[in-house]
Amino acid sequence: VTTLVNCPQNPSSKKKGRSKRARVLLASVEKATWNLLDKGEKIAKEAIVFKEELHAALADVQKESQALKVSAEAFTSDPCYLPKRQAVVQAARSLLTAVTRLLILADMVDVAYLLEHLTVFQRTFESLRNVSSKSDLQKTYQKFRKDLENLDYLVYKRQQ
Repeated sequence: VTTLVNCPQNPSSKKKGRSKRARVLLASVEKATWNLLDKGEKIAKEAIVFKEELHAALADVQKESQALKVSAEAFTSDPCYLPKRQAVVQAARSLLTAVTRLLILADMVDVAYLLEHLTVFQRTFESLRNVSSKSDLQKTYQKFRKDLENLDYLVYKRQQ
């Protein structure tokens, strides 16, 4: 998108090499989009919350990707024609908006999952504070350690 937007308003009339660069850009955008859709499908299958919203966002990304492909193919056939350039820029921006929405939803799912595990950890911590016997303390402490390790791992994964 940035490459297309930052180009001069009146591109050179020399067509040499222009369409090849646009095709390469389009191929890389398509590959990245399909990778994102693949990962998004996996997230949507595993998600407990925002399931419908994720599926709608995935469909929107797929639709906008197809629209970009169509306008970009027209653009690569005549990269010096300004209306075709403007159409591909608009399609690219629409795809970027759809991808951003999907990423925000995926992030919301991730945060909800972390909060769920944090709540479990907090409950275990509270029960650790309220134990009355040594055997209960040992059992609760083991659960506390397990919950803490699990939460630590999830936070580490998110950080990555």
